[in-house]
Amino acid sequence: MADAAALQVEPVADDAVSVRVLASGRWTFSGLKEHQQELHRHLEGLERRPPGSVAWDLTGVAEMDDAGAVWLAHAVRRAARVEVLPRHRDILKQVSEGMLVPVEPKRFDPLWAVEASGRGAINFAVHLRDATALFGQLVLDLAALARRPAEFPLRELSAGIYRAGVTALPVTMLVGFLVGVVLTYLSALQLKRYGADLLVINIVGVGVVRELGPMLASIIAAGRSGSAITAQLGVMRVTEEVEALSVMGISVTTRLVLPRVLALAIALPLVAFCTDIAALAGAMLVSRFTLGISPGAFIEALPRAVEVVHFWIGIGKSVFFGFAVAFVACHYGLRVLPNTDSLAAGVTRSVVSAITVVIILDAVFAILLRNVG
Repeated sequence: MADAAALQVEPVADDAVSVRVLASGRWTFSGLKEHQQELHRHLEGLERRPPGSVAWDLTGVAEMDDAGAVWLAHAVRRAARVEVLPRHRDILKQVSEGMLVPVEPKRFDPLWAVEASGRGAINFAVHLRDATALFGQLVLDLAALARRPAEFPLRELSAGIYRAGVTALPVTMLVGFLVGVVLTYLSALQLKRYGADLLVINIVGVGVVRELGPMLASIIAAGRSGSAITAQLGVMRVTEEVEALSVMGISVTTRLVLPRVLALAIALPLVAFCTDIAALAGAMLVSRFTLGISPGAFIEALPRAVEVVHFWIGIGKSVFFGFAVAFVACHYGLRVLPNTDSLAAGVTRSVVSAITVVIILDAVFAILLRNVG
């Protein structure tokens, strides 16, 4: 077997070329490791010479692989002349051409905003088309299950209600309690100036029951349950379990999408109700120590301050919010490509889109129900 990669520099009596470099040995990954530091020093010294002043003789190279070709192609790119064996000429040429591929600088496009807007509009249209198709398929599945209720996936539905409802109560109630404390404290600071202490019950009660409770529960559900749904369906896409279900003749929407959508639509109103209770408990606590309103007086004044219609509006919105969060999560989960990058991007887009949809729906309900209550 030939020796490891080596370089020998010889002076040349020539007007243009000052030195001649002889390469020998095995210019392979294993052959380069033995004298890597020494070769690196030799090549650095040759780099400092003027372009065209060095001639290379590679006929002594016994073996050459991709690693050795990269080293030699980088070294001989400014050489005056290069002698190489025919069997090594092709690989050295390919590597040299790859190193000399020009990179065109990115030019400023004055129409980049128009192009970005058009691309975004097309992307939105594609998502809207796929979401409409998914919603239509869910309606058809519900109609089919209404005729055959024995095939309804009750086990998946109950598991989804437990995961999205029961396990979410601690964090949502804690956030609701803290929001109630902060909102009541800030309201009390302003109302005490005008002697309208009891109005804090009206402000906090209506704000929590009608708006903050459903919104807090929905946003937490989007970050918690929505991301979990997208990740579950995304992993099933990566492992091709979704395709396996389709091959076996099992409806993907009936088994995977419908139970999750219905589960979150059922669980979120209950979570929102518990969030309301926690927020009002925080408001009651702050009212006792800030405004001197006893818990008994707070509970007695609450029904007069908050009409029942506000409560049912909040619960009704929670149903739509839960459906929207789960639907968006399933939509992005089924669009995941079979790679980890697509899974991570899908989960991120799912959470952001779900929160955006919830805020838009809340604004729509605020406009439609502005004269109610």
